[in-house]
Amino acid sequence: MILASVLTTNLAILVLAGFIGFVVISKVPNTLHTPLMSGTNAIHGIVLLGGLLLLGLAELGALSKILLVIAVAFGTINIVGGFLVTDRMLEMFKSKPKPKAEDEEGHA
Repeated sequence: MILASVLTTNLAILVLAGFIGFVVISKVPNTLHTPLMSGTNAIHGIVLLGGLLLLGLAELGALSKILLVIAVAFGTINIVGGFLVTDRMLEMFKSKPKPKAEDEEGHA
């Protein structure tokens, strides 16, 4: 009875957190997306470090270690991809060099 109650409570928290996260992120304007993504990447780095620390524990079973390796791999892909997208978005804000006119190259 207690296990079902804990499972139901945890599932309700997960669903509510997902809904609240979706609502909050959908309200973020495009200009704030890049700083928000950079902050999220920093948080994911901390999560990845925690996964690596847990992986080093000797008392984990084989299934737990396999799941942790998969989680660390997906976390690494998420972090690298996030930083690549952030870098690409920041490139959009850089000023582009002006093209030189053909007449300036010595055609008199």
